[in-house]
Amino acid sequence: MSTPIITLRPSGWTFAAQDGETLLRAAERAGIELASSCRNGTCRACICRLAPDSRGAAVRYLVDWPGLSVDEKRDGYLLPCVAVAEEDVAIEQRLARRMPA
Repeated sequence: MSTPIITLRPSGWTFAAQDGETLLRAAERAGIELASSCRNGTCRACICRLAPDSRGAAVRYLVDWPGLSVDEKRDGYLLPCVAVAEEDVAIEQRLARRMPA
């Protein structure tokens, strides 16, 4: 399996996600802070959306049913704290910021 590349929109920042690594953890490893709190898919603090050109991309969850409704999933929303990219994806996350070095 190739290493998925995650693109944040609108910033255009990119980072790689290791095999089985959540989007949130991969962002942190790359020095990018995404909103988060519980890290188990229930609080929804990290909710974001797949960019329109990434809708339908293979994203799997580490929990059986993350805190998203069926409609939210269908509309491309995801929880990066428990989402793992199976391929390159772009997510809309306006509140992302670079962590201080």
